[in-house]
Amino acid sequence: MTQSDKNPGQSASELISRRIAELGDWRGQTLGRMRKLIHEAVPEVVEECKWMGTPVWSHDGILCTGESYKDKVKLTFAKGAALKDPSHLFNASLDGNVRRAIDIHEADEVDEPAFKALMREAAALNSAGKAKASKKPKS
Repeated sequence: MTQSDKNPGQSASELISRRIAELGDWRGQTLGRMRKLIHEAVPEVVEECKWMGTPVWSHDGILCTGESYKDKVKLTFAKGAALKDPSHLFNASLDGNVRRAIDIHEADEVDEPAFKALMREAAALNSAGKAKASKKPKS
């Protein structure tokens, strides 16, 4: 778990936990549930806080960010356009070339097994990219 530049005395995990508690409503519960699923899917995930305290989950690069808005929790996958999504979890940012997002509204149910599979696929994609980069000859 990395520390935040904003609050050097606190770990990113502590800051994310505090953010979830501060929300205090369905958005905090949703973000907390999704965080738990992320950790179940990718146990070695690293939590970070970036961009004014936005929760970020990484594994050989950014997997996704977790943002909360008045009417939704948004999970934005950094390389979402490259991921297979047979369960059609992505429902936002669908026209971009790189990112894809899942907007979760108050009454929405998320297909947990499909979400975990998507997280594992995102981690595998990042790891594959890191492996390719390390095999390139250095000039």
